Amino acid sequence: MLSRLYRAVLQKRVSLYESGVLKSFSLGALTVSVGNLTVGGTGKTPLVAFVAEILAQKGKKVCIISRGYKRENPKQKVLVSDGEKILADAKQAGDEPFELAQKLLGKAVVVADANRVLAGNWARGKFRITAFVLDDAFQHLRAERDLDIVMIDATNPFGNRKLLPFGILREPLLNLKRADAIVITRANLVETVEHLKAEIRIFNSNCPIFVSENKISKIIRLEEFFAKAQKETNYGKGEIQNTNNLKPGFLAFCGLGNPSNFFEQLRHENFDLIATETFPDHYFYKQTDTAKLEKKARQNGAKILLTTAKDAVKLKDLKFVLPCFVVESRMVFDNETNFRSWLNTKIEEIERK
Repeated sequence: MLSRLYRAVLQKRVSLYESGVLKSFSLGALTVSVGNLTVGGTGKTPLVAFVAEILAQKGKKVCIISRGYKRENPKQKVLVSDGEKILADAKQAGDEPFELAQKLLGKAVVVADANRVLAGNWARGKFRITAFVLDDAFQHLRAERDLDIVMIDATNPFGNRKLLPFGILREPLLNLKRADAIVITRANLVETVEHLKAEIRIFNSNCPIFVSENKISKIIRLEEFFAKAQKETNYGKGEIQNTNNLKPGFLAFCGLGNPSNFFEQLRHENFDLIATETFPDHYFYKQTDTAKLEKKARQNGAKILLTTAKDAVKLKDLKFVLPCFVVESRMVFDNETNFRSWLNTKIEEIERK
């Protein structure tokens, strides 16, 4: 009953925007949305960063706008980065905007604000923005967008195919028709994505479907991770490229929408995981948590702790006795050239209008 009511309200809202009864507002510059159809992690942050880098390479002045989920003051607009320096911490910004600000120093302004329209117009006036990337905005129809990129996690595409609150779908699958492109993520963690592609085609027969996976790009000591973010060092000795340099026996922990994907990725890349620990999505860690993690590690014989960059940004003021390493991942397309070509072509078409 609740799912039916949710579906009815949602579809009425979509139809009101499509008919023009509810108005969408332009941000006054090229706008690309990266979003999904489900709750939980689909790996949006690497793609948001990748799209921003492509736009910056084209000479655009780029601004990323993200809601900044579970930050201290969710109704406040926060300038996370002016593109040259980081101006807020993870609690003020939210973990994902803060991580994006670290990744994109020198390439993009980052703003945390639930109101993408007001934030966009403010940023355009202050920084002369010529391109926006909206993080997690597929359902944010109030902001006009030129392109909608939708991400689908191959390991759990649609859950039980039920809408909230009884499933993970934010809106019905038929709304995939609004997507200009679909990116399947974590394809390396399943046997095949052909059946998923066929199902997507039922709802959107025209848009390109790109396939990607997340691969570990760096493993870096927690201390070096923060030093790098502060531009005090360029990774230095904290960076590990060959995991054979690390003694086996890891405890991995994270607070993600889909934590099993992180653990499975580590196993897929031959890490000897002997214990794991999960926390709620967007969790802000306390010193008592580090003690709990280290106790569990010792009980299981783990010598090293592993976590994600999204989690690491919330560990800065905490102390560890056991070495803690940050696993940084990057998105790898089956055919990156095709994705770049599609995006560049679309941008050129939009700018000719």
